[in-house]
Amino acid sequence: MTPARFDELIHSPTRLAIVSLLAAVEWADFKVIRDQVGLYVQIRKTFIGKRPRTSARLTAAGLAAFKQHVAALQQIVQQAGVTVLPG
Repeated sequence: MTPARFDELIHSPTRLAIVSLLAAVEWADFKVIRDQVGLYVQIRKTFIGKRPRTSARLTAAGLAAFKQHVAALQQIVQQAGVTVLPG
């Protein structure tokens, strides 16, 4: 038996949720993963000639969540008297 080991790669809550979902199924469509985990992502599938192209972008809610997260990180850093902003 392999010894128990903490894996930093899947420690983040979102990654852990994705890995847990995938561990229970053989395959999952991205839409199922996105919806089950609650990712703030939109997917667009197009073709360039005969080649498929899949693109992703943040939803408006995702962008707002990202900005709030960054603002919270900046507040934490500012409490130490340091700035991460240019200038």
